[in-house]
Amino acid sequence: MAGMASHSATVGFDLDMTLIDSRPGIKAAYEALSARTGTFVDADLAVTRLGPPLEQELAHWFPDERIEEMGELYRELYPEYAIAPTPAMPGAREAIEAVRRAGGRAIVVTAKHEPNAKLHLSHLGIEPDAVIGWLWAEAKAEALREYGATVYVGDHTGDVRGAHTANVLSVAVPTGPCGAEELRAAGADVVLDDLTAFPAWLEGYRGYTGV
Repeated sequence: MAGMASHSATVGFDLDMTLIDSRPGIKAAYEALSARTGTFVDADLAVTRLGPPLEQELAHWFPDERIEEMGELYRELYPEYAIAPTPAMPGAREAIEAVRRAGGRAIVVTAKHEPNAKLHLSHLGIEPDAVIGWLWAEAKAEALREYGATVYVGDHTGDVRGAHTANVLSVAVPTGPCGAEELRAAGADVVLDDLTAFPAWLEGYRGYTGV
């Protein structure tokens, strides 16, 4: 595993429930969608299973032929309702800064609609080197390979699969819908309690790799 000394070394981060606690914002967006369409969406339930693409959640509430249309409406409503209520996760900014201090690049690879992902980060003052959206689970490997990532940090078993598909180290945090044991069972190489533990882990990882 490559160390972090090179400026080309990259650490990827997931967004929802890894860098940001998007539950309040996503709940508000689903409630707005429900009000607009007259279709009941259990927003409290929906925010317990964040990670997969939006369309997977919409399929619980809308018929197949309406999912594309509802996805477009949700993404249209999202900036107004979801950005302001959404805080950063504890340690998110410090994790990005730790990668920079180590001479690396920090990128965000998320299943979220890319413009909305960028709105979240801009609102919170978190400035990764790149934001790549619309990639879920194994598909995340496309961006991880493109940017030369050596580590991917996420909260979902789909993030573990994405890291493994890209042949990079999977670092997991049980701050989303997946618990620590589930993440370990999925093959996470490292499980941290949350991102506040990431800077110290990264320092140790750099030492382990001889950088």
